[in-house]
Amino acid sequence: MSFVQNNILLVIIFVASGVLLIWELFSRSSGKEIGTLLAVQLINYKDAVVLDVREESEYKSGHIPNSLHLPADEIKDRMGELEKFKDRPIVVIYKSGVRSGAASTILHKNGFSLIHILAGGIDTWKNEDLPIVKK
Repeated sequence: MSFVQNNILLVIIFVASGVLLIWELFSRSSGKEIGTLLAVQLINYKDAVVLDVREESEYKSGHIPNSLHLPADEIKDRMGELEKFKDRPIVVIYKSGVRSGAASTILHKNGFSLIHILAGGIDTWKNEDLPIVKK
């Protein structure tokens, strides 16, 4: 008990880091993170749907060609638009990891099983000099 009292800050940091680690594991549990190479292969050879879950302004500033824009907070209400893609791989594109995890969880709960999350999101895609469309 005296160790905890003498090292309370260390204990708090340890517990907080554990909570953050568990949060990260659960927030992405419904989708598998993939790199740009696998994403391109899924798009080109497996007819994957690129689902961009960023906000409208982020999407307009640059997005992957032929991607479907559906902000993360609208997925539940607009699930009908995605039903026809249930048997195809889905590659989720994001700006921050929280939205991609939430989006993949919703997709998983609605029967989608081939869910992939682009590691690093749109920034990784841009850094790899892959095609971007601006509208």
